[in-house]
Amino acid sequence: MKLNRILFASLLATAVGGATTSCSSSFLDEELTTQYSTDYFKTQDGLDDLVTGAYQKLKFKFNYIWAIQCYNMGVDEFTDANNTGPAWNHYSSDLNSAETGANQPLWDNYYGLIEPANIIIANIPTYYDQSESTYNTRLGEGYFLRAYGYFELVKQFGGVPLKLNPSTGVETYFTRATEEEVYAQVISDFETAYSLLPTSAESFGRITKYAAAHFLAKAHLFRASELYSSWNSSYVSSDLDAVIKYGQEVVAAHPLCDDFVELWDYTAANSANEKVSEVVLSAQFSDDQTTWGRYGNQMHLYYPSVYQDMAGTKRDISGDREFSYVSATEYTMEVFDRVNDSRFWKSFITTYGCNNTSGAPTWTDEDIASGNAPAGAVSGGKRFEGGDLGIKYIVNDPGDTRYEAYGTAQASVLKNGEISAPHTFVRYFKGESQDWNLSNHTGNYYSTIPHKRSVALSKFRDGYRIAIASQFGTRDAIIARSADDVLMIAEAYIRKGESYYSNAIEWINMLRERAGYAEGEDRSKHVDGGQAYKNNSYCSGKGGGFSSDGAIYYETNTYYESNNMEGQETTASTKSAMVLNSVSDVYNSEADQLIYDALGCTSNADKMMCFLLNERTRELIGESQRWEDLARTKTLDARWHAFNDGVARGIGEFDPDTHYYRPIPQSFLDAITNESGSTLSSEEKQAMQNPGY
Repeated sequence: MKLNRILFASLLATAVGGATTSCSSSFLDEELTTQYSTDYFKTQDGLDDLVTGAYQKLKFKFNYIWAIQCYNMGVDEFTDANNTGPAWNHYSSDLNSAETGANQPLWDNYYGLIEPANIIIANIPTYYDQSESTYNTRLGEGYFLRAYGYFELVKQFGGVPLKLNPSTGVETYFTRATEEEVYAQVISDFETAYSLLPTSAESFGRITKYAAAHFLAKAHLFRASELYSSWNSSYVSSDLDAVIKYGQEVVAAHPLCDDFVELWDYTAANSANEKVSEVVLSAQFSDDQTTWGRYGNQMHLYYPSVYQDMAGTKRDISGDREFSYVSATEYTMEVFDRVNDSRFWKSFITTYGCNNTSGAPTWTDEDIASGNAPAGAVSGGKRFEGGDLGIKYIVNDPGDTRYEAYGTAQASVLKNGEISAPHTFVRYFKGESQDWNLSNHTGNYYSTIPHKRSVALSKFRDGYRIAIASQFGTRDAIIARSADDVLMIAEAYIRKGESYYSNAIEWINMLRERAGYAEGEDRSKHVDGGQAYKNNSYCSGKGGGFSSDGAIYYETNTYYESNNMEGQETTASTKSAMVLNSVSDVYNSEADQLIYDALGCTSNADKMMCFLLNERTRELIGESQRWEDLARTKTLDARWHAFNDGVARGIGEFDPDTHYYRPIPQSFLDAITNESGSTLSSEEKQAMQNPGY
């Protein structure tokens, strides 16, 4: 279902307390194509349109800067990059109730989803023909959307006001429900949706029974987690059983892709990879400009490393526009078995093509005189040309003696005493030791702050945009995929205790075996959505920045060089090497041992949960889940301090008494009243606010 007609009456933007969204009414005005009175939602056509319009809010998580701030900053996987985020990555004093970043839009927009969902739930039984085949589906969609809105809110803010009936006028008196009450409502609504929704969508992109099952599994897992240990003890056992039940249903209905890269093999808008079996629910985007609204899908903006300021490489559509908000941490480089686990190489970019021969660097007299230039180098000659490799990232380990800095240019490197022709960024130079918090600035990835150079996530790259500067991405955004259910089932078994660890291993192996290289697979091949430029009509003209010089997108990676395996090319399968034979393989995992040590994991239980969270990184990195996963498990404190260089930057400090929750927006506290109708006093506002804000 490509949402090419968005119907939102202005009241549906109303947040709790009668306030409009933080983006002002213009945000929805730009999406609005038709305005109706609320009486239209007392007709069957009106309710059909209202449900379709409410789907627009599923795009919110991927629309703008909150996509990165709320979900993937201030964690172990990423630190901030060329655009710093003191509030969100460093937990500075800028993270407060008046902060103008992600906080208020998150609050306003999910309450802006809850209001139409309430109308759908209230009006369909009265105004919709119950003999229609779509009756249960529309009602189920309403319950799902309300549950989804409240689930997104409770994960970020804790207990929030529960509003379960449509507004008939301005409402100003609200009290916060407890987390327990919100979770009860979320689970109840998802259960109702599960009972009403069809197993197959009537059109692509609509919510099904299995989307409800996925979020039932997730809501039960969250409720069973450590963040809620002060009140959840009576739920944990049944919650874990529910995770397993619902998760298994989702995996059976949505089989995993055979190859991890199938999820990211994006070639054009509405292409085949968006409909693979593993996707349970996705937010629908396209190249239809009439559907874009103010934002579109902007996930492609936040992960890229800056490349346009390097000689011989200029920005083009295939390389994305480098807003560069986050860069991968040392933890992220370390957590993967980069020899056997293809997910690393299928999730990250390590090479960039030269697309500007005239601007490419030349060999200098000093290079030639040093005796370090490669054979055939001539002073004044180009080090590389259009279509050649222009930039490479080497993901090596401490102890590698091949690389040394050369000269004063950041990306100038000697490899075995010879100058590397492409701009080269190396994780570890000769003689350097492990550096978790990047305080020693090993190699030349992080030799400058902010971190504009990094091994960039490739999952959201979009070569099908209409211009180099365009922020409007065309790719669908995955909201739920069954690999997450596999990991949730495994976690539930781990939480059930040591006698269930073997069950957890069985499920984890489904992903690990898939992650191994297949027999005959080319390990040097790189695929991501940047390749869509080849099918993009804009790239044949001036707007794409393309010429005979080639593209930033490059089709090989640095697998062999990074792993010091040059001359050892192989197409042998690594699937058996990825499979866990027993729990002892978890306890003794070479890829995880340094992480166990850094976090002080000594017991079997600690190692199992640590491994599970590491596996969630390996599978789901960047997919808008990490902050919430670390918050619910109360591992955010330890992992931020161990792996995020915010610790060494002195900008802020994670406070476990405060930062497991976000601040309630000040605009909401200022707009509401107490029971007597008076504006809240400072003391009443503080009582409504989360601790520490």
